[in-house]
Amino acid sequence: MTPSGTNPDGAGQEKPAGGAGSDRGASPAWELLLPAVSAPARTRGRSLQAALREAVRSGRLPPGTRLPSSRDLAADLGVSRGLVTEAYEQLTAEGYLRSGRGAGTWVGGAVRAAPPHARDFAPRSPGTEADFVAGTPDLSLFPRAAWAAAQRDVLARLPHDDLGYPDPRGLPRLRTALAELLTRRRGVVADPERLVVVSGVAQATALLGFVLHARGVREVGVEDPGSPQHGALYASAGVTTVPVPLDGEGLRIEALRESGLRAVTATPSHQFPSGIAYSARRRAELLDWARSVDGLVLEDDYDGDFRYDRAPVGALQGLDPEHVAYAGSVSKSLAPGLRLGWLLVPRSLAEEVVERKRTMDLGHPALDQALFARFVERGDYDRQLRRCQRAYRERRDTLVAALAEDFPGAKLTGIAAGLHVIAALPARYGPEERFLARVRAAGVAVRPLSAYTHARAEHGDGYDGVRLVLGYAHLSPGRIRAGVRLMAKAV
Repeated sequence: MTPSGTNPDGAGQEKPAGGAGSDRGASPAWELLLPAVSAPARTRGRSLQAALREAVRSGRLPPGTRLPSSRDLAADLGVSRGLVTEAYEQLTAEGYLRSGRGAGTWVGGAVRAAPPHARDFAPRSPGTEADFVAGTPDLSLFPRAAWAAAQRDVLARLPHDDLGYPDPRGLPRLRTALAELLTRRRGVVADPERLVVVSGVAQATALLGFVLHARGVREVGVEDPGSPQHGALYASAGVTTVPVPLDGEGLRIEALRESGLRAVTATPSHQFPSGIAYSARRRAELLDWARSVDGLVLEDDYDGDFRYDRAPVGALQGLDPEHVAYAGSVSKSLAPGLRLGWLLVPRSLAEEVVERKRTMDLGHPALDQALFARFVERGDYDRQLRRCQRAYRERRDTLVAALAEDFPGAKLTGIAAGLHVIAALPARYGPEERFLARVRAAGVAVRPLSAYTHARAEHGDGYDGVRLVLGYAHLSPGRIRAGVRLMAKAV
C-alpha cells in the first residue's frame, strides 16, 4: 500500500479530500457533488460524473488530491457504492483520475483548468462616450418581428431533404431570389448557376484568393487608401496585396498597368474610405485594363444600396461579367452577425470557386438560406432597405449640420451615400496626432483617413489639416450631435 502522504504519480504530498472518518463531515469538494446526487435516479449517475469532472477541471480538486474510497464517498453522499465506483471508473478512463492496485484513486495531472467564462473578442469600442468608427449599421433596425415570422414559416414548410448537406453554391431557391434581386437593384448580370452563397464579403475575398493562388497568382492589387481587412484575407490564401493609389476618379490606371498585376479589389460604387464614386471614364478604363491582361476585378459592393442624392450607380460587374467578380452581403442592411453574403463569379472561375467552397465548409447553413430566400421573395428585404435608407439619410444630414456648427470651415468629401463621411477639418485643428490624442482622451472613438492608407503616403494635395472617417449609421441623431460637440470641446 502506498504510504500516507505519497502520490503514486509523484505529485508530492497527499492532499486529503475529506470523507468518512473526518471530524468536519463533507468537505467543500464533496459539497460540490451534493446537488448532483439529488438528481432523479435515472440521471443521478451521469450527474455525479459531470459534477466530479467539473470539480477536477475547475481546480476545486487539484492534481495530486487523493479521493476517498468508493465506500466512504458513497456513505458521505448517501448513494450506492456502485454509483461512485462507476463514476471513478469513467473518469479514470477519461484521464481525469488515476488509480493503482491497493493505492486508491487520485486526481491526475493531465487536466488543465479551463477559464470559468468564455471571453468576448468581438470588435467593439468599450468605454467611449461617442463611437464614430465606420463600418457598423444600426443593429436596432434589425426586423425582429418579420424575421421571426419568416423563421416560423420556413421551419413549418422546409422539406426534410433541404436539411441535408447543401449544394456548396447555396440553395437553388435563394440563388434564384438573389439573382432577381441583384439584377433589379444593382444592374448585375446574375446567372444563378454562377452565384455562390458565402459568409459575407470576407469569405468571398478569401475564396477568390485561394482560387487565384492555385492558378499561380501571388499578388493582388488593393485600393490605397482602402479597407485594411483585404490584406489579411488574401494573406490567408498565400497572396500578397499591392497598394494601388487613387485619384479623384478612382484607381490610377497607369499605376495599375505599371504594377504588372492581373487582379485587383475595388469598391467602385462608393470607394472605401474616400467616399468617391468611380467616374464613368475610370470604370471603362479599369475594364479595359482587365481585358488587356486577361485579369480579374473583385468588386466589393459593400453598401451599394445606400445612395441619398440620386439613384445608386449600377455595379461594375454588369458591364463585363467575365472579368468582374461581384461580392456583397447583408452586413450593412440587416446585421453582420448573420454572416450571409453572395459572390457572382466569371464562368471561367465558377467550378474552382464552388469546389473551394465545398472543401472550406461544405456550404452555408441551409436554414439561414431558406429563411433569407423567403425574406427576399416576400418583399421584406426591400422594405428593410428602404427603412435603413431613410434612417441613414437622416443621420448623415444630422452629422453634416453638427460639423458645420461645431467645426466651422470643415468640408465633406465624397458622395452622399453609405454609412460614413470624410470630414476635412481646417489646419487650425491640427496636427493630426494632437487632435486624435485629445478627442480620445475625451472618450471619442474616431479614425483618421491616414489609418486606411496602406503605403502611409502623403495625401498628395498639400492638405495640412485633419481628415476623419466618421461612421454615423449606428448612432442616433442625438448621439451624433452630442459626439460632435464633445469632440469640438476637446480640441
